[in-house]
Amino acid sequence: MSEDNIYQRNVNGKDIYIIGTAHVSEKSADETRELIEKVNPDSICIELDSERLHSMRNPDEWKKTDIVKVVKEKRASYLMVSLALSSYQRRLAKSFGVTVGSEMLVGIEKADEMGKNLICTDRPIRTTFLRIWRKMSFFGKMKLIFNLILSIFDDEEITKEDMEALKEKDMLESALAELSGQFPELKKYLVDERDQFLAESIKNAPGNKVVAIAGAAHVPGILSIWDKNESFDLEELNTVPEKKAAGKLAGWIIPGIILAMFAVTYFKDPTLFGKRILQWVVYNGSFSALGVLIAGGHILSALTSFVAAPITSLNPILAAGWFAGLVQAKLTTPTVEDFENVAEDMSSFKGFRRNRVIKVLMVTALGNLGCTAGMIAAGVGLFGGIFK
Repeated sequence: MSEDNIYQRNVNGKDIYIIGTAHVSEKSADETRELIEKVNPDSICIELDSERLHSMRNPDEWKKTDIVKVVKEKRASYLMVSLALSSYQRRLAKSFGVTVGSEMLVGIEKADEMGKNLICTDRPIRTTFLRIWRKMSFFGKMKLIFNLILSIFDDEEITKEDMEALKEKDMLESALAELSGQFPELKKYLVDERDQFLAESIKNAPGNKVVAIAGAAHVPGILSIWDKNESFDLEELNTVPEKKAAGKLAGWIIPGIILAMFAVTYFKDPTLFGKRILQWVVYNGSFSALGVLIAGGHILSALTSFVAAPITSLNPILAAGWFAGLVQAKLTTPTVEDFENVAEDMSSFKGFRRNRVIKVLMVTALGNLGCTAGMIAAGVGLFGGIFK
């Protein structure tokens, strides 16, 4: 067993052994197994949250996902990003014939086998994404999603040297490494805050001897926190920040301004009013329908977005893409096979277009994006017409 990735600290009177791993490395899994058997700890800490642990224990549960419920609960974009990251990790694992998170599986198996406490020490992935999401601008969000989708189809060969370099990254950070230059704000939420969450969770694990499994990128931060004897509030780190008041108001202010411009247009020139209404309907509906068609959506889904977009763009509570996604899900209900193949299909353009799960999510996302673009285009025309 290599000692290069294993560190020992005495924290809160406990002997804690932490091993830095690569999440797509069989060697990391072997080292993890050897460390647990050698130390015989009271608790085994894994870099997972309870939801991801449940998914690893029940790998077939994904097939039961209710895609209609996902769209209704406004989780389509979040699920799309999660699938993109999952696809990246699975592609790496497939290249080297290993299982994603194999060292975490070892920790789970050894805890069950030896009767040890199994402690989930990571923050829920959804909380991490929402903390990032709430801090990004609209265009920043679109740029992030676009870059993630492009990374899915990146077929650049992965070398052994690349695999070793992954020991310097963790599961999420490795998937977003190439975007760090464009999105420097990611590091705070993706690495720094999770270092704090992991360090606090591990040191609070029950027992006198603890083995902690963590991505190698987190180990230096965790050790630094322990060495400085720092403490953090897990509840605060696990809180999703409320939407900014300005953002909430903007959702209503923008439609209010547009309606005001319609009123000004009517009193200024009633004959022009009808033209502007038609322009609003055509721009919103056409852009949203075009987004649905680009996603490979059914013609009825596109028609649904065309009808819904002029109305939903004036109501921040609704979105045209949600209606289009629900229609798409009803017309082309995803099969068990679609759910089984979603990770593999994410890595090829053909599969991306064929898979019904991915298509519903893309119809929802691009329908919403198209509606926003149409609202901007129509709003500019409306504003210009007032001062013409």
